[in-house]
Amino acid sequence: MTDETLSLATPYRSHTCGHLRASDAGSPAKLAGWVHRRRDHGQLIFLDLRDRHGITQVVIDRADDPVAHAAASRVRSEFVVSVGGRVERRLAGTENAKLPTGEIELRASDVVILSESKTPPFYINEPDATIEESLRLKYRYLDIRRDPMQRRLLLRSRLVQAIREVHHANEFVEVETPLLIKSTPEGARDFIVPSRLQPGTVYALPQSPQQLKQILMVAGIDRYFQIARCLRDEDLRGDRQPEFTQLDLEMSFVDEAAVMDFVEGMVVEVSRATVPERPIQDDPFPRFTYDEAMDRFGSDKPDLRFGMEIVDLGPRLVDPSGSPTSGFRVFDEALAAGGRVKAIVAPGLATATRREIDDLTELAKRFGAKGLAHLALETGGEVKGPIAKFLSDELTRSIVDEAAAAEGDLILIVADRGEVVADVLGRLRVELGGRLGLADPDVLAYCWVHRFPMYQWDVEGGRWHATHNPFSGVVPEDEELLVTASGDPAKPSPDDPAGRARAMQYDVVLNGWELGGGSIRIWRRDLLERSFGLQGYSLEQMRERFGAMLEAFDYGPPPHGGIAIGIDRWAALFSRQTNIREVMAFPKTQSGTDLMLDAPSAPDPAQLDELGLSFVGAPRRPEVRT
Repeated sequence: MTDETLSLATPYRSHTCGHLRASDAGSPAKLAGWVHRRRDHGQLIFLDLRDRHGITQVVIDRADDPVAHAAASRVRSEFVVSVGGRVERRLAGTENAKLPTGEIELRASDVVILSESKTPPFYINEPDATIEESLRLKYRYLDIRRDPMQRRLLLRSRLVQAIREVHHANEFVEVETPLLIKSTPEGARDFIVPSRLQPGTVYALPQSPQQLKQILMVAGIDRYFQIARCLRDEDLRGDRQPEFTQLDLEMSFVDEAAVMDFVEGMVVEVSRATVPERPIQDDPFPRFTYDEAMDRFGSDKPDLRFGMEIVDLGPRLVDPSGSPTSGFRVFDEALAAGGRVKAIVAPGLATATRREIDDLTELAKRFGAKGLAHLALETGGEVKGPIAKFLSDELTRSIVDEAAAAEGDLILIVADRGEVVADVLGRLRVELGGRLGLADPDVLAYCWVHRFPMYQWDVEGGRWHATHNPFSGVVPEDEELLVTASGDPAKPSPDDPAGRARAMQYDVVLNGWELGGGSIRIWRRDLLERSFGLQGYSLEQMRERFGAMLEAFDYGPPPHGGIAIGIDRWAALFSRQTNIREVMAFPKTQSGTDLMLDAPSAPDPAQLDELGLSFVGAPRRPEVRT
């Protein structure tokens, strides 16, 4: 009996349902779990008994023990039972190679029904069964019994364990930050909590521990991390929930390279500890500036498991003076207006049907393009496509060469404003990568994207908006750009030098998902106030929203930086899921509803009275969307 067995033994079991092996034959054992399947052959009753550790076959023979057989006769699927008996080898030819316990069975002489179960609303013992998601969420405790959910939650547990081990080994201190804090802008709406003890005031639930972890750096913690619960009142999608978990970390006396180097090493170590069977495509991780990522992949979170990079055709479509000369009006007008003409090459799609081409064109239009031009390089080298008649043979061949297309490939071209071209081709690239099966599902393709624009212009607000968060530091040589063209910080405009500033921000990307983002922070009070001013905050608003941090920065803040990595996203990618609900024990639907607990719900009137609150209008239950 191993130490693991000893540690898991209880009055109800001596072993788990996944532990017994052929070497245990002849030994007594006691198991407890759920009845996965029951087969009644008259004199013999077979029970497949399941717990989270595995499945063991139990045999009850009426000739051996009529009382145990009578008890087993009452058992049905999902009953909880405890069985005792002797471990025996299965008869030759009856072994189950699919189970680690498949060489043995437990010949039971004692069967105790611990609890009964109604017939479940869906099959728990069929892992590939198609089940409506709303039903799975309503009966989540049954869904979690199913093997796929069990495996994903166990993987998530290993992930969090590995994260903690790496950080403790590198002298990080785990610090818990509060869930009742002051409302601060973090890019989404806050959930607020009324205070009973201080009527008329509210707490906010944290969108992230951003200010607190920076204050911990001022406090001298030096290296902090936390498995942090975060809450954001925002629209939901596959990689977003109203409450989520992130690895939050911050380090003192560091620059960009120091943070990125540690995080990269940590990510590699955690990946190999959690999913050792999945290869990491590149180690060290490729690093792209934001501009380079947009130029090459049309995305700041590129999937590097396949090529299909964006190609700039512009240089082939102009004369030495830069004037458009393609002869195709759409290309020439886009270039004359300062736009771009770029392409991607879809391998093997030269034989695409008219219907398939129309489908891609409609997809491009939905992404924001006015249209989609194409050229097919057929077998033998002939180039065909509706736009070929507008182009000279020499120019057509030049486009093929620039795109590095091979026979059988399809060149897809978009002409428009630069940002539109990048976005459309970037999204088409991802769509075609999926359709053509170009991405190896086993590979983990990490990369870095850094040097993001510091700000983006908020047309409606008439101010600059931080691209990541308002505390991100500026590249030192761009600090002088943090000014307005007018010279008055209260009068920003889209033409301000601040629009050209680059931030010391960095994202770690995995298989086309933003896994996490961070930055070297602004740690000087004067510079932080200047940045806040460009973002439209008056001195009074700064003190109201960020007073604690600004005051802390008067007491010797160290240079510091960090990152936050989404654990839900990481676990989803590790388990090959496209929706983080599949790796969360109790997620919400797309409308923010908990179908199992029936939340949110109308408050008790007494609760409202105690808080001095009332609803304006009757609360309306949202439509349930999964």
